[in-house]
Amino acid sequence: MGYRNNQVGYREDLLASRSIIRRGNFALIPPDGLVKNTVPGFEDCDLSILSSPKLGATFVDYLVTMLPNGRNTLGFGEEGVETFVYVLDGKVKISDGETEYVHTSGGYVYLPADKKMYLENINGANSELFLYKKRYEAIEGHTARNISGNTNDITPEEYEGMSDVLLTDLLPKDLGFDMNFHILSFKPGASHGYIETHVQEHGAYMLSGAGVYVLDNEWIPIEKGDYLFMGAYVPQATYAVGRGESFSYLYSKDCNRDAQI
Repeated sequence: MGYRNNQVGYREDLLASRSIIRRGNFALIPPDGLVKNTVPGFEDCDLSILSSPKLGATFVDYLVTMLPNGRNTLGFGEEGVETFVYVLDGKVKISDGETEYVHTSGGYVYLPADKKMYLENINGANSELFLYKKRYEAIEGHTARNISGNTNDITPEEYEGMSDVLLTDLLPKDLGFDMNFHILSFKPGASHGYIETHVQEHGAYMLSGAGVYVLDNEWIPIEKGDYLFMGAYVPQATYAVGRGESFSYLYSKDCNRDAQI
């Protein structure tokens, strides 16, 4: 199985972890202690499953290190399941079997539920990916489509009128899409304007900086490389801390659909 950070053997201190797991509510998963998972189709890849229905999520998030020959030639996803990839570092070729995209850091691709995603590392060294899949909730008269872009080409918007909090939308605001991905970035000292409570779930990967997140009235330090799962209705907000570097994270959000009964 092994650990993603390849730290093995005895430590010089007591066994301890910053991990916090509240199934169905929220979870913090730091890099230390995160294990590698074997998933059919991924060749020469170190892959860790972050969120899944076993944690209480309706989606699955992955962190993937593609080694120099890393690839998925069987296809990621399945019938009825939409997929998304974000390139954290490196250079990767992404395909739906017909159309090919090449992306470096900040690049991303969304594929609708009738297509599989094929991945190939073309960096000559390791490439790092954030992967996502979710069963698509279709509605009559609307469909999703391939989306490819790079966050470096998108101008962020002020978040709810706050000049020190910036929001980048990665997918269209279109009823064909039942989810979206965003990057939220807080300058040191910035915060949410209020503690949010909502039906949407989030899976969030910390891209830079550090913050203190409140989840269900529990204040939790968090930093670059950490992963958060936030379940439906968990009260949530953050303050950015540190010096100089903004606290930024990539996160998913289900949207554009009514609640089911």
